[in-house]
Amino acid sequence: MGVPLYQAKADLLRVLGHPARIRVLELLAEREHAAGDLLAEIAIEAGSLSQQLALLRRAGLVTQRRDAGCVIYTLAVPEVRDVLAAARAALAALPGDAEPMTADLRGPSTPPTGALVAVARGALAG
Repeated sequence: MGVPLYQAKADLLRVLGHPARIRVLELLAEREHAAGDLLAEIAIEAGSLSQQLALLRRAGLVTQRRDAGCVIYTLAVPEVRDVLAAARAALAALPGDAEPMTADLRGPSTPPTGALVAVARGALAG
């Protein structure tokens, strides 16, 4: 018997549970990036970024390829864009002191690839 769906969801959310990994996925949702470009965009040490990228690769969320001596990373699962958009929408809907995040939440975001935002929300709920 396979892993129950709720366990698979928990495993996915654990993979997403680090700010550097979320930022990598946000950047890769826009376009592919060389490792050096990611390092320039994320306030993290090179060794730590490498570890975070390795975890995302093992989880199957990103892929890598070599091109002219550079390692290029690409989002392997386009639906991750929808998960990021659903998280953004959930944060915007939360009551409470979200004042510092308001500008970020209302600012430009990576558009979803399709109608999977509702599916992602439903999958996270149950």
